[in-house]
Amino acid sequence: MNTVVFFSSARNIVPPWGGESRLGDRVLKYVLTTLSKRGEGSIHQTTVYDPLIVFGEGGALAHSGAEMKAPTFFQSDDDLSEATKAMRETIKSADSIIVVSAEYNHSIPPALSSMMGHFGGSCYSCKPSAIVTYSVAPLGGSRAQIALQPMLHELGCLPVSKMVAIPTASETLKEDGTFTDPENRLSSQLPGMLDQLEWMANAMKNHRDANGTF
Repeated sequence: MNTVVFFSSARNIVPPWGGESRLGDRVLKYVLTTLSKRGEGSIHQTTVYDPLIVFGEGGALAHSGAEMKAPTFFQSDDDLSEATKAMRETIKSADSIIVVSAEYNHSIPPALSSMMGHFGGSCYSCKPSAIVTYSVAPLGGSRAQIALQPMLHELGCLPVSKMVAIPTASETLKEDGTFTDPENRLSSQLPGMLDQLEWMANAMKNHRDANGTF
């Protein structure tokens, strides 16, 4: 199963109150470790798109920037770099999409919406997606989950019903992405969501193979 993981945060500075520049790094590690341990029949070939890399020097979208000056679907292939075309083809060939997102101002980080929006709906169409959010606060980014759903619907990668929200992530997860309390009830959220995602990914892949996409 080809799975693309979109990571949201482009922060590269430590906040005045201390901690890490990107709290989400530990959340991303948790997600990737969990994916790597899925059982037979649910093996994920995973590609991660990180805005610090994608929009950075030499990145696939460095030419456009997070301002989305030049969406790929406005341009011909001759105008696109090999890195940009490779990113587009990786998204198009994905069987499932996972979004790992912070919550900024009760909404979606701008780097995430720009990174995904650079590519047209045909790249995402008829595939399932899943949402993982986190925050320093008790709600775990749940408002970003609500904001992400219509965007994913519009792109065509329909989100499964289960979602993962990790509250007070700096206390819930260690830097290596493991739970500070191995018995934390939140530890069942991600496996349950992946069960749904994998079921939908296999069903939709079978239908795409037989009938194509919209």
